[in-house]
Amino acid sequence: MIGKIQIAIDSADPHALNDFWSETVGYEKEDHHDQVEALLAAGHLPADEAITRSGRLAFKTAAACVDPAGAGPRLLFQAVPEGKTVKDRIHLDLHVGEEREAVIASCLARGATKLWDGQQGPQSWV
Repeated sequence: MIGKIQIAIDSADPHALNDFWSETVGYEKEDHHDQVEALLAAGHLPADEAITRSGRLAFKTAAACVDPAGAGPRLLFQAVPEGKTVKDRIHLDLHVGEEREAVIASCLARGATKLWDGQQGPQSWV
């Protein structure tokens, strides 16, 4: 049996995506300060692989958030050197019910781009 599931997403800016998605889905951003500090002190992590965000040390090339209830998958955003060249083959579907318009407005206000409205039978999506 498989235990917990993590969704890993390639990104040019993992911290920006982590900020966006953690707020959008109500997840908690992981704080890696103590781990990064220990790895730096032990010489296991080069100084240029760490950054400071909001006064806390973080891994430069990765950021993650988790469901505070422990039910949903962990979201890991990892930096990749190459730019995006084709359509993403994975995306997150959010089922928000009556809050749909508010969620759309919130996402757009925080930098999301609306590409289109879709519909298949009674189901619709943005």
